[in-house]
Parts: sequence; structure tokens; C-alpha cells
Amino acid sequence: MSWNQIIDPFNNIAISAFISVLPIIFIFWALIIKKMKGYKASLIAMVFAIAIAVLIYGMPLELALISSTSGTLYGMFPICWIVITAVFLFNMTVESGQFEVIKHFMASITSDRRLQAILIAFSFGSFLEGMAGFGAPVAITAAMLVGLGFNPLYAAGICLIANTAPVAFGSIGIPITVASKVSEIPEMIISQMVGRTLPIISLIIPFYLVVIMSGFKKAVEVLPAILVSGISFALLQFLTSNFIGPELPDIIAGVGSIVSLVIFLKYWKPKSIWRFSDEALPDEKRKVFYSKLELMKAWSPFILLTVVIIFWGLLPVKKVLDFIGMVEFKIPGLHEKIIDINGNGIPHIFKFNSLSAAGTGIFMAALLAIPLIGLSYKSAAKIFFSTIKQLKFAIITIATIMGFAYIVNDSGMTTTMAETLAKTGFLFPFFAPILGWLGVFITGSDTSSNALFGKLQANTATSIGVDPVVTVAANVSGGVVGKMISPHSIAVAAAAGGLVGRESDLFRFTLKHSFILLIFVCLIVLSQAYLFDWIVPKYELTDTIVEKLSSELTNGYIYLCVLGLLVTAFVSYILISNKLNNKKIKYPKD
Repeated sequence: MSWNQIIDPFNNIAISAFISVLPIIFIFWALIIKKMKGYKASLIAMVFAIAIAVLIYGMPLELALISSTSGTLYGMFPICWIVITAVFLFNMTVESGQFEVIKHFMASITSDRRLQAILIAFSFGSFLEGMAGFGAPVAITAAMLVGLGFNPLYAAGICLIANTAPVAFGSIGIPITVASKVSEIPEMIISQMVGRTLPIISLIIPFYLVVIMSGFKKAVEVLPAILVSGISFALLQFLTSNFIGPELPDIIAGVGSIVSLVIFLKYWKPKSIWRFSDEALPDEKRKVFYSKLELMKAWSPFILLTVVIIFWGLLPVKKVLDFIGMVEFKIPGLHEKIIDINGNGIPHIFKFNSLSAAGTGIFMAALLAIPLIGLSYKSAAKIFFSTIKQLKFAIITIATIMGFAYIVNDSGMTTTMAETLAKTGFLFPFFAPILGWLGVFITGSDTSSNALFGKLQANTATSIGVDPVVTVAANVSGGVVGKMISPHSIAVAAAAGGLVGRESDLFRFTLKHSFILLIFVCLIVLSQAYLFDWIVPKYELTDTIVEKLSSELTNGYIYLCVLGLLVTAFVSYILISNKLNNKKIKYPKD
């Protein structure tokens, strides 16, 4: 059974567009007006979209059900697998007590609130976003800042705004992966395009944060430190996203920014220590010191994660892992059964890359870190299952929003909206980031926003003669500035900052900053589309390069051996050093 997509079921594009956008309007209503839980809103929206696809667009019910099911399947793997393993690794670090070492070490570097905000909310928050995302970085950094003595409203608000820079590459680059999946533009190309937009935002965010906290004059006092943080982060984000891929920009840029600022602060100090007006002066005598071994143990999960993910991202390694563990199959009853407006069957192939998936790399790093941070594998297993329980509603939300995205795309509804939006003509690139901003505001996730609107952005750009990667990347970049006002993010930050019941205050704190940064992104994208189109990377949708599998496999095995040696050396060093250190400790006799 095959079915031809219908783009204008009412023979009136305005009416058809209105009907096609109703499921999205429902999400707005459910989350903003009704204040419905995210998982409930996404589930009902998926059912609503299926109903419109079947009753209005004439899509066979069987195809609609299979389409939404295939979307939820993709939501479960690889997306949820990445989230689960990343949060699992972080939870292990917390449960083992090693995160306390990390927290106190970072807080002891400087007692100036301006610099602490940059170091923790911006740099460390970006590192955590690259690891886990989905609200975890804001919750962690806000709790840290409150623990250090920050005003709770400022702590939560600053962390929400700081979370702007890294969101596009969060959770090991999963927002880019999803944007690539739904738009059919190569993942690396989207990474490069986003990596030529967001570093501009990343460069100004540290200064912006300090101005919000202390005013312009006080920000100028620490301008050297601000420049070190912003420039190092922006440069590493640009280089990693353009030459490695979307998995590591946040991790590498976050670590690079931390290291650069820490080294700089050893040789430079502000003339005066700035604190909030209602705070007591800091006690300079109170300092916490850790040995190199203690610090290396505490950071070992993240060191292992970085090394493993770097190797996991290498093409030869991917080929070896896929050669061993890839299961690929065409979705029964759906593959090429839907005929698009060009007369081509839409492919639906599910690739279960069990070994090469980024989530598996994270899981490997977590397993290797267990003995280093003082946990048993039995206690780690308990943490793993408690992590799944912790994320159960997030898993349902991600899976159902992907099912919603698939049915909206397969039914032709996104194409209907694209045909309508194309009528904005020349100005569409300006509005493209706003669509991503709205998507993140609705769903709380840049990943979900890209699933919703990635195809629409690509179709609309193509129809007006603009390279689709510009608008697809604009959806990603626009989404990052919607994160700070998303009800989901506001709730997480309020809970972490002890502001439950004051969510409206926090929303007002971040709203104007979201608008300011959104307009800035819109202007950047508009200029990229027309004035600086040379900045757009060149690419082909179909890869025609013929590679020698045997050669790639050989290189892949070599890289895996190198990875094994590096990991073995690191793990052995920590374990042996720890054992020798314990032998030096003498206990008194009873």
C-alpha cells in the first residue's frame, strides 16, 4: 500500500496551513495556558496530529500509526540512550562524593562573584551541557552558586542566560543529530554552520552576564578575565564544530575556557573583590586544597568521557563498531510507501548502531570510571536504574515528541506550512531563528524543536532560493536563546535555586534578555543568507565518495587499540597511585 502526500487538502493554502498548524497551537495552549505536563502535552499532540493526518490529509491510518511509532523508536534510540548514559555518569560522580571535590576546587579559585559566575555558570555549565543537557546543567550550576552564597534569583537567572551558548551542541551534539535526521542535511555541515553563528554569541555572553550582575563599570574592571573566558570558549567552539563534529564543542570549549581562566587568574587579580550588596566580606583565610591525585580522581569520569568520545567520533572507529554491532532494517509497511510531492518514495530505515552510538561511548566511560571514583559495580548498577527512574518522564516526552515530528513530516503538514511561510520571501531567514526559539520555548529542548521544525526550515529555504543549511542552522541557533524562558528550564532553575513559587520572578528576569539575544541571532542569520553567503559551507546531500572498507576497518582497529592503551594507562595510574597513597596512611593501634 502506497500513498501520495497532499499538500493543500482544501485547495486553499491559507486554510490548509491553518489546519496543519493546529497541533502546534495545541502544544502552545497545553503548556502555556493549561500548564500541562510536557509528557502529557506531547502524547496528546501526537494523537491529535495523527487524527489530522488521517481525517484531513487522507493518510491511511496504518501508515500514520507506523510513522509515529518509528519516530518514537528513534526517540528511544539513540536520543534517550544518550541522555540516560550522560546523566548516569554525572549521578555516579555525585553519589561517590567526587563532585564535592570538583565544586570546592572551582569555588576556591576566586572569591569574586563576577568571576565565579563566569567560571561556574558559563564555562562549567557549558561543559555539563555537552555532557547531559536537558536541564541538568542549569540545576547543577544554580545549586553550586547558591551554595557559594549567591542571591538565589541571580544564581538561577544567570545560569539560565549562561546556558545560551552551549545548548546547540548539548548532550554530545544530539540537537544537531536530530536536525540532520529530519532535514536530510549532513550532520557535519549543520555543525559547521551553527559553529559559524554561535561563537559570536559565546564571545559576548561572559561580558553580558557580568553587566547584568554588577553593571557596566564593574564589568569593565574584570574585562581581561572576561576576554580570556569568552575568546577561548568561542575559538574552541568554532574549531571543534567545524573540524571535529557536533559531539565535542561544548566539552572542549568548556574545559578550555576553565583552564584558560584558571591559569590567567594565577597571574592576574581584580583590584577589588566584588560581592552582592547584602553579603558579608569574604574570609580570605578559608581555602580548600586538594592534591593532584584527588583532583584527577574527581575529574576522571569526565577525562575518560572526553577521550572515549573523541575516538568514538573518528570515522574509521565508527566503521569498525558498525561492522561489528550495526543492525539495519527497513521499517515494515512504511519504507518508500509514502510518495512525496516530487514523486519519490520517502525512505524509512532504522539503524541500530548499538556500539558506535555516542551513548554507548558515554556508557563505556562510565563503566571505566566506577573503580576510580570509589564505587562498586553493584552500587553503580543501582545508580543506573535510579537514573532511568529519574528520567522516566523525560524519556516519554522525547519519544512522543519524535513520534509527533515524524507524523507531521510524513503526512505533509510541514510542507504545507513551508509553502505558506515561503510567502514571507526575502525576509524568511530573519524569521527562521524565531521558529526555533518558539520550538524550544514550547518543548524545553533544542532537540525537540529541531525535530518539530527542521524539515519545515529546509523546505521553506529551498522554495525561496536560500541554502537550506542556513535556516536549519538558524532553527538550532534561535532555539538556544529560547531555552532561558522555557517553562521547563524555569521550573528546573527555580527548584535548584530555592525559588519554588517565584517562577514568575525568574521568568521576568530572563525574558528581556531572551528577546535581545534573539533579535541579534535573527540579524546574523539574515546577513549570512544574503550579505555573507560565502560563510555557508559547501556540501552535497548525497555522498558519492567511494571508500575502501578494508582500509577503514584496519585504521579503525588501530585507533581502538590506541584508545585501549590510553585508557589502560590512565586507569592504572589512578589505581596504583591511590593504592600507594593509602599505604602511606598510618592508623593508630587500638
